[in-house]
Amino acid sequence: MTNRKHWFALAAAAAALNLVPGPIPAPQASAALTQAQMVDLLKVVDDRQRNNGDWRANAYLEQKERDKVDVVYETEYYRRSSDQKFMILFLKPKTSAGQGYLRIDKNLWFYDPSVGKWERRTERERIGGTNSRRSDFDESRLAEEYNATDEGEEKLGAYTAVKLLLKGKPGLDLAFPMIRIWIDKDSKNVLKRQEYALSERLLRTSYYPKWKKVHSESKGTDVWYPQEIRFYDEVEKANQTLILIKAVDLKPLPANLFTKAWLESKSR
Repeated sequence: MTNRKHWFALAAAAAALNLVPGPIPAPQASAALTQAQMVDLLKVVDDRQRNNGDWRANAYLEQKERDKVDVVYETEYYRRSSDQKFMILFLKPKTSAGQGYLRIDKNLWFYDPSVGKWERRTERERIGGTNSRRSDFDESRLAEEYNATDEGEEKLGAYTAVKLLLKGKPGLDLAFPMIRIWIDKDSKNVLKRQEYALSERLLRTSYYPKWKKVHSESKGTDVWYPQEIRFYDEVEKANQTLILIKAVDLKPLPANLFTKAWLESKSR
């Protein structure tokens, strides 16, 4: 398996979405969505993430933290649609090579070759110490896990976005009890997302400025994927993560792919 650059780098998400400093524009006047319409919209968002067929990607990740040297990672990411397994392998830098995350059923496991054992991780795990989390790669279940409130329409650069406030349904252990999400009115792709603690403190802002439509052989139809994701830590303001998806392969993945890829990563 050849090494290729991957997906994660952060810089000016506002610039990427053609946003400029200034007052936040007032929401556009429009008829409020019904509960059924909001659920249907969230189902589209969920489907874009979890039902796009089998997936293999090479990605570049750039992590910026206060008073630290910027770190650039190279990763490989695999996901199978049929059993919802996913795996992230770190190839570079040398200090992280061989590390990886594997999701089986509802459990997330981390492997560090220097320790030589698997450790279970939680929903709130920061992937590789970056600002990305398990929920960014796992199947999306917004329609099932949250109740939505329509907050109108809002312009994000050239896009008109539907803005929804999502609050977690009772009894669920969610990484973020409250979320605000901006969805492109035309394409139904997520443009912006803000995640909050139970206290309603803003924890993280994410931007999705670039999406691409490709044909999935395993799905048998065209699917969307984000070419670029930018995460901004709202608690530690200087911390940012950029993900750039540089290459994708949507051919069906064999059942033994995860074991094979893991063994290959350890031999590099």
